[in-house]
Amino acid sequence: MSPSASSSLPGALPPSEPTGPAEGIPLLPIARLVRLPNLLIMLLCLVLVRAGLLLPGQPAAALLSGPFVVLALAALCVAAAGYIINDYYDIKIDAINRPGRLVVGRVVNRRRAMLAHVLLSGVGVGLSGLLSPLLGLVNLGSALLLWGYSVRFKRVALVGNVSIATLTAALVLLPELQLRTGTSSVWVYALAAFLLTVVREIVKDVEDMRGDAQHDCRTLPIVWGVARTKWVAAVFLACLLALVAGAIWHAGTHHMLALAAWLLALVLMPLLWLARLLLRADRRRHFVELSRWCKGIMLAGVLSMLLAAGAI
Repeated sequence: MSPSASSSLPGALPPSEPTGPAEGIPLLPIARLVRLPNLLIMLLCLVLVRAGLLLPGQPAAALLSGPFVVLALAALCVAAAGYIINDYYDIKIDAINRPGRLVVGRVVNRRRAMLAHVLLSGVGVGLSGLLSPLLGLVNLGSALLLWGYSVRFKRVALVGNVSIATLTAALVLLPELQLRTGTSSVWVYALAAFLLTVVREIVKDVEDMRGDAQHDCRTLPIVWGVARTKWVAAVFLACLLALVAGAIWHAGTHHMLALAAWLLALVLMPLLWLARLLLRADRRRHFVELSRWCKGIMLAGVLSMLLAAGAI
């Protein structure tokens, strides 16, 4: 996060975009462009929602049915398209915040990036629309929200944070919207995902505020300052702590002791530590660490679905 993004900076944009053939593009930057680790976590989340919450005890053939595979592919296409369009519009900001991780404009030219975004979004919306009009509308709304986030919403205080959190909750709900089982626990997980994602997105705004400020972004730390922004994040974190504590109590009273122990040890206690780190954070590296903690807690929450059938 340097004061400028001139070409003399290490990792700044080259004077011209790549024009070579697509087959010459290295695979590692493409995996970084579509956030492959994040896509894999999303896939794991979809599988565990279906296996742990909606269809517990079902054989693998039922869990990985054709319609579910199509749904998962559609959701991942929309998500990958969202990452691409975000990088497309953030070249100048990322040249300051993350100069060593630029892909669009350095490895993939902007025209190809936009084409990939349109194709992946179209495939995702089309596939889900074949499954049901509702799923098609949800993924269409997700694609439009991702585009709006990249173009405008992420530059508005709290609006971008809530947008991404809403998309995360929608991902958790997709298998339920397909099966219509009426399982209440999936809504609890969706709410938890929403709250934790808001916290992480606010933390990332603090992490990136120098580059954002130079490009007229009006994110929460730029508008309100870091100290008050931390308190906003703390409010969402407190709501999440209350939700997890309630889930632990409910699981314990329904004799789901393994789930209660998992949530206590790997979700609630790390959340309390996260709260402590948040209150003490005053350097960029502190907020980078907070973002990593959020990722780890989210993964622990996703894996808890293996123990959650009928518990909530």
